[in-house]
Amino acid sequence: MDARTIIAKLRRHQVPDELELRWFAQGLADGTVSDAQAGAFAMAVCMGDLGAAGRGALTLAMRDSGEVLTWDLDGPVIDKHSTGGVGDCVSLLLAPALAACGACVPMISGRGLGHTGGTLDKLEAIPGVTTSVSQNRLTEIVSNTGCAIVGATAQIAAADKRLYAIRDVTATVESLDLITASILSKKLAASPDALVLDVKVGSGAFMKTQDEARALAEALVGAANAAGCKTSAVISDMNQPLAPALGNALEVAEIMLVLTGQSEGPLVQLTAALGGVVLADAGLVDDVQDGADRVVAAIRDGRATERFGKMIAAQGGPLSFVGDWARFLPEPNVIREVAALEAGHVTAIDGEALGLAVVALGGGRQVEGDVIDPAVGLSGLVRLGDEVSPGQPLAVIHAGREDAARRAEAAVRAALTIGDAPGVVPDLIHERVG
Repeated sequence: MDARTIIAKLRRHQVPDELELRWFAQGLADGTVSDAQAGAFAMAVCMGDLGAAGRGALTLAMRDSGEVLTWDLDGPVIDKHSTGGVGDCVSLLLAPALAACGACVPMISGRGLGHTGGTLDKLEAIPGVTTSVSQNRLTEIVSNTGCAIVGATAQIAAADKRLYAIRDVTATVESLDLITASILSKKLAASPDALVLDVKVGSGAFMKTQDEARALAEALVGAANAAGCKTSAVISDMNQPLAPALGNALEVAEIMLVLTGQSEGPLVQLTAALGGVVLADAGLVDDVQDGADRVVAAIRDGRATERFGKMIAAQGGPLSFVGDWARFLPEPNVIREVAALEAGHVTAIDGEALGLAVVALGGGRQVEGDVIDPAVGLSGLVRLGDEVSPGQPLAVIHAGREDAARRAEAAVRAALTIGDAPGVVPDLIHERVG
């Protein structure tokens, strides 16, 4: 087989067959395919349409380009993936809640991307926590605690690791076919029995419109189910941050407020929706509503909190984190309120701009290799529809330096729109696919 033949086929808007896609994926993994050929492949896919069958074949080819995990656990293995948003720390709440409901949750997560925060970065804001473990250690942690949140090893979906880096510099990131194969090759390599996808839509998401979000959800669900993994998607709103805080330690603090009964709101609502779907798909509950109710019960009665504490300790964090969490989280050098300058209602929030403001504070990476400051970010954010008066806090900035705080204040003001009328606040859950 030859890379040029496969690329030429794509250029003619023909879909390569399964064997050709497997050959190309293996070539990406072992270096047989050059960077130039990988870039040409990505551009040809981006300019065409693989269709459902081709998309599924590419997904499995990329999954099988590396290690595929196997499990010896007492319950069904389930996982969750979010397409990325701001203030989205659901994974930290969902994993222990699902474990408390009888699932085994070896959650393979990622780091921050663009304006969105990464689950691994948030978890590592807790001193001592490691997210890099062997499969044997991962199995041991999940066997003992029911859940773990870790990063993928370099051996998982090796073709995707190489192709993604090339897509990033060839303006081919936004291809529906390549997004689907990238996400699912890593998730399916973890061999879950059931998978739930949180597809975000709105100002703080990569997908800005409902049609874009639905197309991605349908592509992901179709490819994953065709691969034999029971999968559903929930399209959720990201026209405002999910939690009232953005930043690694600050989002961990929001999770702890929920786990200790001091907060609820959208975090719990979305966690219940996602948990209900995947528990039903895994056969652990009779229906989605039953699953959602059990997730909420596990959060409220302390079982999820207990699982979270055990997971943190098993991954190297403080043994007493749950009981004294505020003492362990890092604190910023500068804390500054952003006060409203006028009266009115919050009518729009540019979530992407807020996410980029946190990145500029040092809470995310502007280039690969940047060191993250886990203490910085935004807290106390107003919500859509909130009424504000002059002097009332719109947000609180947590920064490392005064000059960074001043720049963040300007960014926050620009990201919030204050109008006369409250406007329509969108529902958190838009629809379910699958």
